[in-house]
Amino acid sequence: MIRTARRKTAALGAAALAAATALTSFVLIGQTAGAETAAPDEAAASQACGGGEAVVTGSQSSGFTATYRGQTVYEGDLYITAIWEAIGALDPNRTSQEKVSVMASAWIGDNAIDLPSHTAFEVCGTMDVGHAAGKGAVQAIGATDVSIPHMNMTGNPYFGMRFADVHGLHLGDIDMNLSAGLGIRFERDLPGSTDVTMDDVYVSGATSHAVETWNIDGFAIGRVTARDVGESGLLIQNSTDGRVGTVDGENVGAGTGYATFRMANNNGQEADGGYDTNIWVDNVISRGGGRGVFCVSQSGGVVIENVDLADNGNNSILIENCYNVSIRGGSVDGGGEVRVSARDEFPNTRDVWIFLEVNGTSVRESPCGDNVNWEITGNASVDVC
Repeated sequence: MIRTARRKTAALGAAALAAATALTSFVLIGQTAGAETAAPDEAAASQACGGGEAVVTGSQSSGFTATYRGQTVYEGDLYITAIWEAIGALDPNRTSQEKVSVMASAWIGDNAIDLPSHTAFEVCGTMDVGHAAGKGAVQAIGATDVSIPHMNMTGNPYFGMRFADVHGLHLGDIDMNLSAGLGIRFERDLPGSTDVTMDDVYVSGATSHAVETWNIDGFAIGRVTARDVGESGLLIQNSTDGRVGTVDGENVGAGTGYATFRMANNNGQEADGGYDTNIWVDNVISRGGGRGVFCVSQSGGVVIENVDLADNGNNSILIENCYNVSIRGGSVDGGGEVRVSARDEFPNTRDVWIFLEVNGTSVRESPCGDNVNWEITGNASVDVC
């Protein structure tokens, strides 16, 4: 069944960051995230869906048509075949993007749509998807210059979108109103990706993560909004040189140790093993669910400018075996404690700065970290080293 996608209520986070500066400039050291974030490109953010070289139209009742530059390449009853034929009709010798605009709405079944290099693919209708085990309903593996300017997706995918070894990837205005599965996944065990931009991603109903990334060098994420998802809102792992605008979660990871914003598995660790600041996050908002912010397993090199956390059922914030982590401001209201911790299997937590107003919960450092700096206001009980 196709459902109407619930639109995001927040303004587009930054169509973006793509138009602001090159990704390599995101690590200009010594500036705050707010000072470096360029104003959104309003024209890019509001660009209408449609107008591709290849177009898919029709309906389940009338059948589907795929055209390429005005010439019909498919007519028939199968939505997925119309999409495959539209992609297949693109110029095989192209060196710049051609676009496929899917104007029709229907179910693709338990199938995957693979995007080759120099392809823009957008769904202006609503694509309902099934469960293709181990695959993304839409995926790009080993490709360059790929974009998904618009996407409206419903259903129960294994992964809504899946990527690995992609270079020059742009995700624009993405809406996923799911009944199961994981929203957007960058693979762990395949080659990494570079130059990745996401403007505005909304995911609801995923039973796993809204957005999970592995192995990206150079990324810009305007906004991730997660509603009623089973694990993390934005989980970044083993990635460097990144900027995030806002992560906004409600009922994310309820009853689990996952978080609205989580960094894990050596995230932010540079090639020389160091943790110079290279991940910048403007804002984390979290209501209910599991944790608000969680840094774990030898991650770090991060500045979070502001947090707005309330009623998280697990830790509001947990910094565990992380290095060079700065939370520069914001508030925690109720929910689980704010804690700096460490496990024995990794080097101790070190070089942490936390400046917060905390009310209705506690602040604790146990075991003691190395060079942990606190500035806590509000009515929290404070037990730090």
